[in-house]
This record gives sequence, C-alpha cells and structure tokens, in this order.
Amino acid sequence: MEKEMLEEVELLLEQNDDKQLSEYLNDLNISDVEQLIDEYPEYGPRFIESLSINRAVNVFRILDFPTQERFIKKLSGTKIAELINGLPPDDRTALFSELHGDTVKILILLLSPEDRKEALSLLGYEEDSVGRLMTPDYVTVKQDWDIPRVLSHIRRYGKNSETIDVLYVIDDKGILLDDIRIREVLLVKPETKVRELMDNRLIALNVKDPQEEAINVFRMNNRTALPVTDDDGVMLGIVTVDDILWIANEEYTEDIQKIGGTEALDEPYLDINLFLLVKKRVGWLIVLFLGEMLTATAMGYFEGSIAKAVVLAMFIPLIISSGGNSGSQASTLIIQAMALGEVTVSDWWRVMRREILSGLMLGVTLGTIGFMRIYAWTLFTPIYGPHWALVGLTVGLALVGVVLWGSLAGSMLPLLLKKLGADPATSSAPFVATLVDVTGLIIYFSIAVLIMSGTLL
Repeated sequence: MEKEMLEEVELLLEQNDDKQLSEYLNDLNISDVEQLIDEYPEYGPRFIESLSINRAVNVFRILDFPTQERFIKKLSGTKIAELINGLPPDDRTALFSELHGDTVKILILLLSPEDRKEALSLLGYEEDSVGRLMTPDYVTVKQDWDIPRVLSHIRRYGKNSETIDVLYVIDDKGILLDDIRIREVLLVKPETKVRELMDNRLIALNVKDPQEEAINVFRMNNRTALPVTDDDGVMLGIVTVDDILWIANEEYTEDIQKIGGTEALDEPYLDINLFLLVKKRVGWLIVLFLGEMLTATAMGYFEGSIAKAVVLAMFIPLIISSGGNSGSQASTLIIQAMALGEVTVSDWWRVMRREILSGLMLGVTLGTIGFMRIYAWTLFTPIYGPHWALVGLTVGLALVGVVLWGSLAGSMLPLLLKKLGADPATSSAPFVATLVDVTGLIIYFSIAVLIMSGTLL
C-alpha cells in the first residue's frame, strides 16, 4: 500500500473529519479500502460507516468471516441493516451459515419479507451443497421470444441480476432448456427467435451437488456462471465464478491443513484461540503417536536380530524415512490429482500400476545409492565388518521394498478413503509416514533375516 495513502488516512483520523474521510474512502478502489482495514483493524467499522452503502457492501463481502463478525458487533444498527439487505443472496447465505444461530435470527428480521423468505430457503440446503452458493438473481427468457423482446426484458430485470453475460432459456413450467451468451443475442438480426440460438449443449449443476464437484465443473468448462436446477430440471438459481473461487480457496486451505496432520482451521491462524488451535492439533498428534508406538513393538519383535547384528540398527532411520518420504510424495500427488478431477476412484488400477513401476524405479535408485555408500565406507573403515556385502545387499533390497510399499500405500489410501465416503486429505502425509514406518521395519528385518541367516544372524 502506498505510503501517501496511509499518511492521508492517518491525518483524517487524527483530525476526526468524518466528511473528508468519507469522500476520500469513496474515491478509493474497493481493494484499497480492504487493505486499509487490514492496516488499521481498530478503525475498520468506522471505515465501513463512512462508505456509501454500495461501496460498503462491496468491501464487506470481500472481508474474511472473523472480520465480518467483529464488524457486525460494532457497526450501528442502521448500517448493519443496510449491509445485510444490500448483500447478494449467495454472500448473505455464506455469512449466515457461519454466524451463531441467535445472531442469524436477529439479522434475518432486518430483511424485507421477500429477502427473508429467500434467505431461509437458501439456508435450508445442506452446508456444503451447491444450494448454499447459488443466487436467485438471474435473467430468464422463453424460446419463442424475438431479440427486441429479449433486450427489453434485460433492460427491465438485468439491473438486479448477478450477471447478464448468460441468459437462461426456460419453458412455461420453469424447466431449464438451455443457456445462451449475451454476445449471441447482440450479434443477430432482430427477427431471430431465441430457439434459433440454442445449441442444446447445456451444462448445469444440481442443487444437491457437493460444492467441491462444482469447482471441477467450472474448471473443466471455463464458465463465469452455471445454472442450478432441482431433480426435475426446474431452474432455481445460478452459481458465479467468484463464489467458486472463494470455495476453491477454502477447500485448498482445508486440504493443506489436513495433509499436514491437523484438523482444518475455521479461522485465520493468528485469529484462532490458542486453546482451540491446540485442540485442532492434539487429536492427530495422539493418533500418530499411538501409531508410532507400534514401531517400538516391531523393533521389540526383532530385538534378537538387532542384538546379533547391531549394524542393522544403524540403518533404521534411513529405511523408515525413505519409505515415509515416498509415501508422502505419492499421497500428496494423488490428493492433488483428485482435487483437480484428474484422478477418480475408478482409476485405482491405473494409479496402482504406475506406482508399482515408479516405486520400483525409485527403490532401485535409492537401493543402489545405499549399497554404494556402504561399499565406499568399507574402503576407509571396517565399521560394517567382514560381511559388509550382505549388509549392503540387505539395505539395498530393503530400500526397494520399503519405497515400493510407501508409494503404494500413499497412492491407494486417498482412493480408499474416497471410496468409503471420507475426505481423501485425511490420509495425510504424517498418517502415511507412520503407517510406512511400522511396516518398513518389518520389511527391513524380514529381508535381513532371509539374507543374513547363518552368518550374522
């Protein structure tokens, strides 16, 4: 943010000149006002109060939820009523779905009867459904209309529409037939009928569809808005790309947090209560800790082998970290591919086949390096004893097995969880690493017993 802007705002705040502050803020870009609120959070409500209602609404809708909630508690009743009534239905629904129930009851009473009915209807859909995202503000036309009538209709109702880039063709029962771009309407002869512009290549969302699925539909079809219908094909609203971008960002943030081995945070990191932050993290840490205790159990089982060949213990960190790393890589790649719609549960065999081949190649690469490392050390030190070749072969083969197993476990767990209806991101890198740590030890010592039996063991 420009230094001159900050200095100007600071001067106006010091002078307590509300009129000049209002004029200055109303001349700024929406994004600049939002940055000012970040820079001076204690003056945020005052900035909103100073803005004209249209600009206040546009600033308020791009703020994060904790800031919106704080402003609602501090703004005047009149300004809150103006904001709530001015918000687009989809943004209003998103806000209401986050607020406490008692607060929502109060705010809903501030709406006009028509908006109140609309808000309650949108809140009736499941929290993560497309129904919560849609707005009922759009323009529909009939297939027997000519271009002058369409343009007249747009002039009359387009002002209140979320977007007029696309017009939606419906029949007398409200069933969605097709969508047409406004560009097509503007470039044809006046006597052209709407039906002549229809290409019957309709793409629509179902009101019950998961929001995550809507993200993939937008990504694959390069649309700025998509219609939403019920099970009978009746059009209920539209979802615009700005809402999808917000949801995509939330989904991405949530997945990254889960991949890191924590529950998803509902607030920005610096705003969340410390005890709540600990609560979000401690559950997974306990689960992973209990899982890692199985590592000690596995080592206890092979205690005799370790006592006879202490040299084996030197490579335990190498073995389990290699398996965990390969598993974390595979898990992250598959979760990302699933989020982008590149991989589905039905692709499990193709994924497994690729991970078997890549796991073998990666394992052979690391196994060869491991063997050569042991060989190189024997040229300078007798630390690995006279049977260094067997030690090197054991480590090399164990790395092949552990890396292959890590790749398979990391790639298959997200698909398995998705099949069971769970969140694939839950098969986080720490979870995969813990699983591979335990099984990696079993693979390592099993290969050691097989190769070294009769010599070191």
